[in-house]
Amino acid sequence: MEPWLIWVIIAGFFALAEIFTLTAALGMLGGAALITAGTAALGLPAPLQLLVFTVVATLSVVFLRPVALRHVLQPQTERFGVDALIGKSAYVVSEVTGAGGRVRIEGEEWTARAYDETLVIPPGTAVDVMEISGSTALVYPRE
Repeated sequence: MEPWLIWVIIAGFFALAEIFTLTAALGMLGGAALITAGTAALGLPAPLQLLVFTVVATLSVVFLRPVALRHVLQPQTERFGVDALIGKSAYVVSEVTGAGGRVRIEGEEWTARAYDETLVIPPGTAVDVMEISGSTALVYPRE
C-alpha cells in the first residue's frame, strides 16, 4: 500500500474520532496527517514524513487549537426565544396585578403578573418586561 494512502486513512480515522469527541485536537491531527500524505505523495522518505507529521501536529495543536476553541466557546451574543423579550416594552391589555393580567409584547398577547406584587397596573399602561416565568411575563410600569 502506498504511504500517502496510509496517511489519508489515518487522517480519516482522526476526522471520524473528532466528530465524536469535538475537542478540536483530533481534527488538527487529521489535518497534519493530510499534509503528511501530500509530502508522502511527493516521495519523502518515512522518517521525514514522521517529522513533518510531528511538526505540523505540534504547531497546529499548540497554536491553532486555542484559537478554534476560543471561537467555539464564545458566549452567546444574541438572545433567542423568550430570553429576547426581557427588557422589551409591552402594553397592558387587561389589568395586571400580582395574581394575573394580560399584556401585548411585540404584537403577541401574553399572560402577565406585576413584578411588584403590590402594584395594580391599569389597561393601556406601558410596561417593561422584567422576567419571563414559564409563559407569564413579569412586568413593571415604565416611569
